[in-house]
Amino acid sequence: MSIIESVLDSWNPGVLSMLRVVTAYLFLQHGTAKLFHVPRLPMFDGLRVLSRDGIAGMIETIGGLLMLVGLFVRPVALTLSGEMAIGYFWVHVRQGHFLMPALNEGEEAVLYSFVFLLLATAGGGPWSLDALLARH
Repeated sequence: MSIIESVLDSWNPGVLSMLRVVTAYLFLQHGTAKLFHVPRLPMFDGLRVLSRDGIAGMIETIGGLLMLVGLFVRPVALTLSGEMAIGYFWVHVRQGHFLMPALNEGEEAVLYSFVFLLLATAGGGPWSLDALLARH
């Protein structure tokens, strides 16, 4: 193993935690935009809480917060991965171009789905409440 590989391998746990935190922060904004209009996205101005997008906003807000602090990472990440996969098929594929997410505006859904799938299998990393609770 080269020195570079050794150094990168030693960074792996921390980078996994950083991936979880950054992904959760970005994902959380989708939920808060839908439910609380922060950040304000005009397409969510008339959103009903008990609509498909409103329920997605609840899942994204609660799941995003849990992912941000690293609590119940594996089951939450699996749920969010599934939500994004369902969202891709329910929303983006209907626009056409099943295998071309760049054309149906589904790139974010695909990436979130696979990043959350990775976190479901790898866990939240050492900088998480899950890791803290496991140590005690």
